[in-house]
Amino acid sequence: MSATTAPYDLLTIGRTGVDIYPLDHGVGLEDVRTFEKFLGGSATNVAVAAARHGRRTAIITRTGRDPFGTFVARELRRLGVDDVFVEPVDGPPTPVTFCEIFPPDSFPLYFYRYPTAPDLLIDPDTLPLDAIRDARVYWSTVTGLSQEPSRAAHYRAWEARGRRRHTVLDLDWRPMFWADVEEGRAQASAAVEQVTIAVGNREECEVAVGESDPQRAADALLERGVELAIVKQGPKGVLAATAHERVEVPAFPIQVVNGLGAGDAFGGALVHGLLHEWPLQRILEFANVAGAIVASRLECSTAMPSVAEVQASLAAGYVVDSKET
Repeated sequence: MSATTAPYDLLTIGRTGVDIYPLDHGVGLEDVRTFEKFLGGSATNVAVAAARHGRRTAIITRTGRDPFGTFVARELRRLGVDDVFVEPVDGPPTPVTFCEIFPPDSFPLYFYRYPTAPDLLIDPDTLPLDAIRDARVYWSTVTGLSQEPSRAAHYRAWEARGRRRHTVLDLDWRPMFWADVEEGRAQASAAVEQVTIAVGNREECEVAVGESDPQRAADALLERGVELAIVKQGPKGVLAATAHERVEVPAFPIQVVNGLGAGDAFGGALVHGLLHEWPLQRILEFANVAGAIVASRLECSTAMPSVAEVQASLAAGYVVDSKET
């Protein structure tokens, strides 16, 4: 596969791997008897989510030279994501992630990414800088700053892009990925000044800008030069703010099965709405429903809804069980 000259609607960079999720719910991993594997990783899931909305997407990432690495590349292609910038590397294996399912609000995660993961070995000297510059939306995460050379690669990419419109940072705070949590806070804070859109929950905003109150967090992000600040509030809904507009929408009613992929579904839907240049209210409503649909399902990547599924649930006022196979 080779890159084309047409710009991607969405280019993401960062985490990929395999999710090993239990089919037995309400019990700890020590008691689970059956599992199923899925493509996973936040940057990966966002790319898949946008692809489900018909967007041309790709991801910059690395895998191990192992069967799970083969699975990642194969699943990306199957789910509509260009894998031209996915490279296998020698050394660490493709990461796996286990979770426990205790609906409606407890989904502990267990990451096997130590001492490093291939997606943290992205080399700044091999980045597809033209694709990064030209992408209509470029999406990165705070997790990608947790180790070198990935950190240097992220900054090289931001330098090449020049804080162009629709340069997104998912605040994606996972302290277990950081050897020094205070260093992680400093990196999250500095990264905000490289982007035009920041997306995070209240805890992640507190890490990045020292504010957990949604309104003050949005203010702090805008003061750093962000053009669009999105603060997710879980069951209280989501706030989006620009210099001239503030919109809040309530959470969408669902019966939660697994809440882990909702944020990534929100991200892919956000990209779709931004590229359509919808009003902010419509973007948030669409993204909220996309996230709710995924939270009503077990997996993440293969649970991402289509535009038709989101629209059907919006019209019904609740999640319509219309998963396409």
